[in-house]
Amino acid sequence: MTRADAPAAPDPATASAPGLGDWLAACAVHPGHLDELRPPDAMDNGANSPLSTGLWGQFSDQVGAVSAHQLDQRLASLRRQIRDNGVTYNVYADEDGPQRPWSLDLFPLLVDASSWARIEAGVLQRMRLMERVLADVYGPQQLLARGLLPPALVQGHPGYLRELHGVEPVGGQRLQVAAFDLAHGPDGHWWLLGQRCQAPSGLGYLLENRLAVSAQFPQAFQALRVQRLAGTYRALMQSLRQRSPAGEQAHLALLTPGPYNETYFEHAYLARYLGLTLVEGSDLIVRDERLFLRTLRGLVPIDGLLKRVDDLYLDPLELKSDSTLGVPGLLQALRAGRVLVANMPGSALLESPALQGFLPGLAQHLMGETLSLPALPTWWCGERAAMLEVLARLREGVIKPTYPGAPGQASFEAVPGHALGPREIDEWTGRIVRHGADHTVQAYLPLSQMPTWQAGDRANRAAGRVQARSVLLRVFAVSDPQGGWRVLPGGLARLANPADGVASMQRGGSSADVWAVTGEEVDASTLLTRSAPLAAGAQRIRPVTSRAAENLFWLGRYTERTENTLRLARLTLQCLNGEEVAEEPLTRWLGALAAHHGLLPPGVPAPAQGRRVFERALIAGLDAQDGGGSVGFNLRALRRAASAVRERLSQEHWRMIQRAEQTFSTECPPVRPGADPPVADAVRALSHCSDLMAAITGAQADRMTRDDGWRLLSTGRMIERLGFLSAALAEGLDTGAADHGSGFEAVVSLADSTITCHARYQQSRERQAWVELLVLDPDNPRSLAGVLQALRGRLSRLEARSTGEAGPLVAELPAPSGWS
Repeated sequence: MTRADAPAAPDPATASAPGLGDWLAACAVHPGHLDELRPPDAMDNGANSPLSTGLWGQFSDQVGAVSAHQLDQRLASLRRQIRDNGVTYNVYADEDGPQRPWSLDLFPLLVDASSWARIEAGVLQRMRLMERVLADVYGPQQLLARGLLPPALVQGHPGYLRELHGVEPVGGQRLQVAAFDLAHGPDGHWWLLGQRCQAPSGLGYLLENRLAVSAQFPQAFQALRVQRLAGTYRALMQSLRQRSPAGEQAHLALLTPGPYNETYFEHAYLARYLGLTLVEGSDLIVRDERLFLRTLRGLVPIDGLLKRVDDLYLDPLELKSDSTLGVPGLLQALRAGRVLVANMPGSALLESPALQGFLPGLAQHLMGETLSLPALPTWWCGERAAMLEVLARLREGVIKPTYPGAPGQASFEAVPGHALGPREIDEWTGRIVRHGADHTVQAYLPLSQMPTWQAGDRANRAAGRVQARSVLLRVFAVSDPQGGWRVLPGGLARLANPADGVASMQRGGSSADVWAVTGEEVDASTLLTRSAPLAAGAQRIRPVTSRAAENLFWLGRYTERTENTLRLARLTLQCLNGEEVAEEPLTRWLGALAAHHGLLPPGVPAPAQGRRVFERALIAGLDAQDGGGSVGFNLRALRRAASAVRERLSQEHWRMIQRAEQTFSTECPPVRPGADPPVADAVRALSHCSDLMAAITGAQADRMTRDDGWRLLSTGRMIERLGFLSAALAEGLDTGAADHGSGFEAVVSLADSTITCHARYQQSRERQAWVELLVLDPDNPRSLAGVLQALRGRLSRLEARSTGEAGPLVAELPAPSGWS
């Protein structure tokens, strides 16, 4: 619905601060779409402005006067918060691919109390129905026997797991989390488009959306009485604990496919927020029909899994044999009743759009009820009568795969019939006739449109403006301790890409927060609960999985390796271009170290044979993609190791790691043919990156708990430092660089001990000085003795030797106390 008499957008040049309502009033939707600003039940018979009443009017009044520049600033602040918090959604993620920041709009989608009550009632009714459907198809299968469900649609679905037929769910409930995609139709009613039951995404992203958007409009958020979210998450956690075999003392984990999954940020975020151990399939093992977590201290029982892995990948022994995401034997542990898996595997068949056409009849048969939240009319083309009926009106529907994303089945993007030409209609008709069961047709529904703020473009002198975008609402139902379900009061709004009108994050869409307004008391619950006090001296030790241990170890190694190569490259360029002429032993030492640590490709002459060639090769290789020792390579390796343990790192720590990689890649100067090597620019980039690395090492030293994970990280750093320092000192002795004035200074500088050396030894440049400082001094963290002492301490704690007796690892290291 459009509003022909909507006023033109205010001109920022003539109106410095119009009311937000003036901006919103200029937003006109496309014909045939519901206007979220002016839904039919909010119109006051034309007597009042549509924005003067209803939620959007209240929202506008609370925001008040605001200019385009101020709205641009709020949007920039919102995006900066998303970026600083590391919120990403990785489309086709790979280990070296760029991570796309999560896209979030400034304005929330507002849902009034009466509309939300209808949505909530309809979703809860459908949860009860789906639970009964699953209980039947994995039990007596009366629905199939009576013809209420086609056996081909159930047993022919790749997501129907025959391995679990007759298996009762642990805790008595199959569905703990489900998502429902809803659209607001032109008639003002909410319609169900589909549901997700295997591993629905969005529970973490909507939390970030809420924190970010409510911070931009705090007064409106309070005044509109927006319902809070924490109480529902708390109910979910209580429900999972109660239903798990170990009850309230259950150890729960979140199973993720890993850091290369597009929604991995959400997995790490949810694990941290809910207090779950974030695990991958390789972290787990089944022994004697029980699920265990591999940790540095041995196997730790896991009583419940909140999974973010699709069902077919959960157990390579019984399901998809080439899966590396699951746990061999997991289904056996599930059958034995020794572990809760949420959701119970086997719910994928509920995600088929073809099922929507049968659910109204199933609701009448199983519950004697009419579904209050209607689904769009749906035809499964596996039934000949339905296929013949829908082929005549293919242009009026949307063609969807019956088994979306299922391995070995026909899968394709949904195709709206009105976008097809006559030839394409004929082609799709042929496909449907040949493979009817693989195709489902659903009625087309124009999505409602909500206002979004489009920032201005200063370069083109274009002011910001309000633009209507089509919106799809995803709401979530989660189990509660009373044996039923709750609907999360709010949800995730997905905004369609203006280019194709598809509300998909993978297709370049964006998101919006959802404010479900209540007329009752706002729930002020939090996830913090009052429990019995810990026994005196009791400690809760966070387990360190074997995978996390390995990645933390390499995080430490690559942190130290990056620092070392940064310092070496900068020192080399400074010595070759300093005021004093670099002596031959010094240049030979620097060239040998640069080649040894991979800063140079093979065959580059030493500085004495060709200084310019050497410098050009060194600078050109600083950010080499395939250089195993380049600074850029080490930064990327550092980021990959950190991404695998994001749940253990603070947001600032992770943000600095990303910033160091991105900044160095941007600032590293190119080497142009025929031009002098850009030494000054390279030194500047190296110095800036060194500053960022200092912040990263500070976060590791001062912001991480001293548990086994940190000790492994520190061990990795000490091992790397020991190897680098040993090689530098040995090469310095071989070349004689350490025994000359400038070479002495360079050796001390490379070990980051210049200030201590000058304070302790004044102007002395004797070998004894650097030997005492860089070899024998146990108080210098960058001497051989200091590094060995720290390394022995870390390994001793890891080996859990409380008696002071050296363990086998420590015994392999020399004891600096005997040096003289």
